[in-house]
Amino acid sequence: MSKTTFKGTNDYIASDELMKTVDVAIALEKPLLVKGEPGTGKTMLAEAIAKALDKELYIWNIKSTTKAQDGLYQYDTIQRLYDSQFGEEGVDDISHYIQLGKLGEAFKSEKQVVLLIDEIDKADLEFPNDLLWELDKMEFYIHETKETVKAATRPIVIITSNAEKELPDAFLRRCIFHYISFPEADQMAAIVHAHFENLEDNLLKQAMDTFYWIRSIRNLRKKPSTSELIDWIRALLIGGIDPERIRAELPFLGVLIKKDEDIDLVKEMQL
Repeated sequence: MSKTTFKGTNDYIASDELMKTVDVAIALEKPLLVKGEPGTGKTMLAEAIAKALDKELYIWNIKSTTKAQDGLYQYDTIQRLYDSQFGEEGVDDISHYIQLGKLGEAFKSEKQVVLLIDEIDKADLEFPNDLLWELDKMEFYIHETKETVKAATRPIVIITSNAEKELPDAFLRRCIFHYISFPEADQMAAIVHAHFENLEDNLLKQAMDTFYWIRSIRNLRKKPSTSELIDWIRALLIGGIDPERIRAELPFLGVLIKKDEDIDLVKEMQL
């Protein structure tokens, strides 16, 4: 491609490789599967793409109980039965009782939208395979109304995974894949500056040096993420902490570390 279409936003600092991968996925009309440890901006990527390309964002949050059908449509038989008992008008029109899911809404939209399927690995192993046809053909069939819903414009599909489960090979073949590595110091500094104006250089340096030192500690159960670093810097500013005290005193450590045993480990390594 001659140029990059997606360039991130003021709030979302993306690597060159990620920006180009987004463009490739859009050009090839394939879902973009994004993996990475929590806090690397997987979910925010879809928000940034929608904002940068001025498109509406549809978010389908996946849970352990989510079924593929939930994203297509639901037929509200209970409401129809209730209406029929009370003589409501239009009860014979089944379409009144068809409620589209997020995938269905994205297909139905007249304009191209961004569809985020968030944390797909939370669902059972069959969930990704159950979506193969719909994501390939960009259409689905409503049996109750004998209607085929076909996307007028193929949505930009972003799928995130925390790698809690392996995804089926058949599903992976249909996706463009990108792993978001945890930001190096230079990129992290740019991310932080996007959230703070006129941040003191020494405070940023001391906070980031301490942050990366904590992340380097072996056997840490939950490493602090980018969002937690930003919250921590905000706490340091609110508390008026002297930058030179940060490494020695680890103020507001609970903003960074969320497990008791990790706090104990960090303090042990600090001695």
